[in-house]
Amino acid sequence: MSLSDYNKKRDFNKTSEPKGKKGKSSKKLKFVVQHHYSRREHYDLRLEWNGVYVSFAIPKGPSYDTKDKRLAVHVEDHPLSYGNFEGNIPKGEYGAGVVILWDKGEWIPKEKSDFSKGSVKFTLKGERLNGDWTLIKFKEDNWLMIKEKDNSKKINIYKYKTSIKTGRTMEEIKNNEPPLRDQEISNSNKIIFSENNFKLFLF
Repeated sequence: MSLSDYNKKRDFNKTSEPKGKKGKSSKKLKFVVQHHYSRREHYDLRLEWNGVYVSFAIPKGPSYDTKDKRLAVHVEDHPLSYGNFEGNIPKGEYGAGVVILWDKGEWIPKEKSDFSKGSVKFTLKGERLNGDWTLIKFKEDNWLMIKEKDNSKKINIYKYKTSIKTGRTMEEIKNNEPPLRDQEISNSNKIIFSENNFKLFLF
């Protein structure tokens, strides 16, 4: 997989997705998860590696149940600039549908982890996903994402239906509604209104 594959699949005169250019790797490796409401709804896990996002489409999304083995399909690498993308991909374009920035944070690969060897063990430090995980390749581009036993707080991913970037739902993004107060939401528990000791939180 490479950024040339990413660029070939997209018409940047039609889609607002960023063009594929290799970036500079950061000291702390970033990860993002985008909830993709396309023809087949899924979650896209992207892990920064050598200046790009190594990307996996996970139909059911990550699971905190250590017994679950979630299919993760290895897709084309994405540019690091894609980590901030949220919006509508036009009909007729590759991946047409709504993309929500669902989670982001730091990922820490463990010793001897290597995508080319088909096994990656890592820790996630995100706003929604945390703890130890493993990706294991079992056939061509098909991998499995498995939660390892640890002390991280377990969550039901399906209860989170808003963007961590703007607080918008899929319908609000689809209808191009502006973010609340036209400001980005930097934390899913951020206070968005406060007056006379009354506080409204965004969850």
